Amino acid sequence: MSRQSSLEPTRLAKIRPTQMTVGLAEVEAKRREWRDASDNERNASLIHHAFPAVRGPEGRFFIVDHHHLGLALIEESVEAGYVTILNDLSRLDEDEFWVVMDHHQWTHPYDADGRRHPFEDMPRKLTKLVDDPYRSLAAEVRRKGGYAKETAPFAEFLWADFFRRRISRKRLGVDFDTAVDRALVLSHSPEAEHLPGWSGRIP
Repeated sequence: MSRQSSLEPTRLAKIRPTQMTVGLAEVEAKRREWRDASDNERNASLIHHAFPAVRGPEGRFFIVDHHHLGLALIEESVEAGYVTILNDLSRLDEDEFWVVMDHHQWTHPYDADGRRHPFEDMPRKLTKLVDDPYRSLAAEVRRKGGYAKETAPFAEFLWADFFRRRISRKRLGVDFDTAVDRALVLSHSPEAEHLPGWSGRIP
């Protein structure tokens, strides 16, 4: 398979997700950042945060990162952005395409309850992504120093699932700040040492 790294312009409405959920709180934070940015900052951001993508069946772009940003831009009425091509798998049929994507850890077919789904359930538009509040929790814990940012694919989803098993959805929905405090303690505990970016106990 050929590998490329060039930037290509694309309409955001046409790019395909490779995950089923996002944290809508994180999407909203990225919307605020976009609204507060100058025109020059916005133009630079679109290039600097080009969407890493795989060219799939029928030449469609399937992005493997920046789903939160993509949805935020769409909700801010931005129509176009850029993708950087990781690989061209457009010669494969749909079934084989998803098998290869799964092998490379370029997809995360899990719903907001942490349950794996068949690939045919994958949303076909960024606007169809479902909210997973634990994904927002994981992002906030990382921002507060709970763990280091990692390049491992879908690392924050592993943290989200870790918190999902230890913090009730009721607590998360009623008092997000308290849930963050609890999650920060958990993030430094030995229970979390198997997760990407774990930084050890707080002295």
